[in-house]
Amino acid sequence: MKALVLSGGSGTRLRPLTHTRSKHLIPLANRPILHHVLDKIGESGLKDVVVVLGANGKEIQESIGDGSEWGINFSYVEQKQPLGLAHAVKTARPLLKDEPFVMFLGDNILPEGILPYLRYFESETPDALVLLHPVNNPSAYGIALIKDHKVQQLLEKPQSPPSNLALIGVYFFSPKIHQAIDRIKPSPRGELEITDAIQDLLEQGGRIEAQTIQGPWFDTGTPEDLLDANQMFLDHLIPINLNEINPSTTINGPVTLGEGSIIEDSCIVGPVIIGSNCRIIRSYVGPYTALGNKVHLEDSGVERSIILDQCQIIKVPRLIQSILGTSTQLREIERLPTGLKVQSADHTKMWL
Repeated sequence: MKALVLSGGSGTRLRPLTHTRSKHLIPLANRPILHHVLDKIGESGLKDVVVVLGANGKEIQESIGDGSEWGINFSYVEQKQPLGLAHAVKTARPLLKDEPFVMFLGDNILPEGILPYLRYFESETPDALVLLHPVNNPSAYGIALIKDHKVQQLLEKPQSPPSNLALIGVYFFSPKIHQAIDRIKPSPRGELEITDAIQDLLEQGGRIEAQTIQGPWFDTGTPEDLLDANQMFLDHLIPINLNEINPSTTINGPVTLGEGSIIEDSCIVGPVIIGSNCRIIRSYVGPYTALGNKVHLEDSGVERSIILDQCQIIKVPRLIQSILGTSTQLREIERLPTGLKVQSADHTKMWL
């Protein structure tokens, strides 16, 4: 059995972060989202993975390489246009062949992994198995109506949802899905929808089963999702020995510090992860913060934030629930230019 990992998509809800970086490579606890996904696939024991690349394909390939980090063999295929999830399956069909496979969207975080569902699929052999999770805004997702773990209907982003059970982006398929994809037409938004293909398979008499996951799930499509997922990973942070920290610095809670980083006259309250070659001077770093490499923090305070590589934060007293892209600079403005009005001096919730 193979795995199909989709790593395309433009990440419009995460702009401007995704103007210069694939959404799948945004770091959570200083590791790219896609790496966390591959961790779970590796843990499941699957060895052959087909990776569908989009516009940022070269960046993805450079990041994950040949799969040796996870003990996985990668095959790559390019989806030249973003024409839907079912189109991605169609593009990868020559590599998938007539074998069952699991499709995993490369920006979905499923902390409990896929092993129990993989075992269920292999033992029960349905034509498809979909994983579901309750959501508060079902109109924004593909939604399933189920009875006794059997799927009765699937709808893509319905205006009047029949349930609040969303498809989470992990699907197990038999080879019959390929014939279903051949039968469907593009949706009004011009894409081949995987929900339409599964619905077609259902209407042709296929057995579509569903499992509702009980643990957390993050689709990491919004800044809020990224911060929540980052917090979840930091809750499991393993601290390192910080005996060499400057004695003028206070450390509380689990903290991981990268090589070459300097902390002076500061207070760090974990869980916090700090990358390599950072400089933290007379500052406060609060819980659930991830600082990338070469971050310079001086006379500032940061909490529950994701700060990417080479950012500079100087004399910013309060930055919370924020995501700063690579090389962002935030500095105190002592005197505003003539004619410029500022509504609030509260430095909170920034997506840069």
